[in-house]
Order: sequence, then structure tokens, then C-alpha cells
Amino acid sequence: MSDAEVSVHPFATDDGLGLNLTRFRRGDCDDVVLLLHGLTASIDMFIMPEHQNLVSALLDNGFADVWALDFRMSSRLPYDTETHRYTLDDIAAWDHPAALREMRRHIGDRRVHVVAHCLGSMSFSMSLFGGALDGVASFVSNSVSLTPRVPTWSRLKLAAGPGLSEYLIGLSFMDSRFGEAPPLTRGWMVSRLVSLFHRECDVRDCHMISFMWGSGHPALYEHDNLLPVTHQRIADLLGPTGVHYFRHIRKMVSAGQAVKYDPGDPRHAALPDAYLTRANEVTTPVLLLSGDRNHVFPGANAACHEALERARPGRQEFASLPGYGHIDPFIGENAHIDVFPKILDFLKRQAS
Repeated sequence: MSDAEVSVHPFATDDGLGLNLTRFRRGDCDDVVLLLHGLTASIDMFIMPEHQNLVSALLDNGFADVWALDFRMSSRLPYDTETHRYTLDDIAAWDHPAALREMRRHIGDRRVHVVAHCLGSMSFSMSLFGGALDGVASFVSNSVSLTPRVPTWSRLKLAAGPGLSEYLIGLSFMDSRFGEAPPLTRGWMVSRLVSLFHRECDVRDCHMISFMWGSGHPALYEHDNLLPVTHQRIADLLGPTGVHYFRHIRKMVSAGQAVKYDPGDPRHAALPDAYLTRANEVTTPVLLLSGDRNHVFPGANAACHEALERARPGRQEFASLPGYGHIDPFIGENAHIDVFPKILDFLKRQAS
């Protein structure tokens, strides 16, 4: 990646938020790739220096123009440490379409392929299948897309967590770095309480991340898949998150598919109430990935593959990732050996 030209492209959404696209360009090519992170994360998950990262793998395999989006969920941006009522509908309606418009200003009508993780994947799926954007040559989704499935413990956290956090504890966000807060502050006490139930390692940030997401010890990845330096700096990659997003996820889990948070919101009248409704109208090829040890959205992308096959047979593929969890398919030490080749193979087939 050292020989790539790196440039930052700030832009605004229609609801007035400032977001950033970062471009890694080694030369001209017909096929451009856009990378989307998940909630609590940022584009840092795609440019990790401790092992081969996804941006480098793409550049080294002929995709010489790679873009990565920090949208409103990004830990590089301030929005998740502010009190807000953003939903995934907002991201689907405003963030992804605005990002593609900004990209098109620079790349013209070249083919765009999207690789997305977690709620970046879900919200982009909502944009794509909800008709908020088009012109996407292919789409790779990791962990979850349009049919979220979560463990029982996660269902309980989704039901009680946002209200308890905002109205009892007095925090509108959770932060993996609460363990570093001043002693006896609310964040410090939350971190100490969480660590009482997580004895799998001695990294408090890791404990908080497992509490914020999924069900497991740890929840988001397999410890053995991470380099020690990655585990120690996990809060650099996975930061704070506003708890209101969990209310929308709960509604979608209850519905068994991606649905609007508020069907009566006139700002999103152009989006369908249920995002699978128009699936048969979308021709974009999709690769759905999921680790077989995914404790955040277990079985979600397998279920999405089945649902999409009923609506548009033959236009999607599913691949299980043995030994991987939720986010280690991107941040794992050997992801460039075990996972990236599957992504590259799919992209090359769609590019050809």
C-alpha cells in the first residue's frame, strides 16, 4: 500500500452530516472497489499495519482504485459519542447514496464493487434493495444483510439495553474504552461490572466489545485468529456506539428481516417498509459471507441467501468461513489467506 496515492474526499449528506471517503489509488482501472465498515468500527479495519490488510490485497490483485467510506457510524467521526436518534434508514437513504455520488464525480461511469461488513453491509443492502441507489456491479456482504438473526442473550440486550443505558445509567453511548475512564465514573463502573463476567482474557476493552455486541467470550472474533498486538489495541479498531441503533436492530430481528424503524417518517417515504419487497428487481450479484463461529449474527447471511434465492434465483452465492467469527474475517492474522481469496475470486468473476 506504500506506493498508493492516498487522498481524502469529504462530502455532506442530504441531512447535513459531514462524512469522509478515503481513496487508495495505484492507477487507472475499470473496476473500482468501495469498502464499508460496521458499527463501532471505521476504515481502520481495512488498512491494519500489523498484517496484510484488505486494501493492500485489492491493490495487489489488480483493483488499483480502492475507496473506503467513514459513514455516520464510524469511530473516526464524532456522531456516536453524541446523543442522537439516527437509524439504519438514515444511512440507507443518505450516507451510501451521497458517497456513491461523490465517487462518481471522480471515477465517472466505471464499475463499482462494494465490500461491506456488519451494519455497513445491512445498511448498504437496504440502500441497494430499497432502490436508493443503483449502478453497483457486485456486492460482498459479511455477517449480516437483510435477515438479521441474533442469539438469545443478544435479544435480551437489544430489548433492555438502550433504555437502561440512556435512562438509568445516563449514557447515550457505550465505549470500548470505558475501562480507561476516571475511577468511579459511570463508564468506569460499567467496565468493571462487565469484566466480572468476562474472564477469557485480561483486556478490558475486549470485554466491553463483547458486552456491546453479540454473545460469547469473546463475542466478535476468535482470540486465536488475532495477533496479540491486534487484541491489545482492539479499541483502536472498535470504538463507541450510540445505543439508539439497537432499537432499530431489535425491530428488524423481531420482523425477521430488514424493515423501516418508522414507516410513517415522511423523510424516508421513498424506501420500502420491508427491504426484501423489491428484491426481484435488483440484478446486482451478491456474495454472502459468514464465519461458522459468528456469535453476533449467527446464520443471518445463510438465511439471507435462502430468501434472495426465492426472489431472484442464481444471483447470489453463500460461503461459510470455517474457524472465523464476526469481524475476524477482516482483522484476523490469516484473513489474507483464508478469506480475502474468496472475495477476490468473486470480484474478479464479476469484473470479467
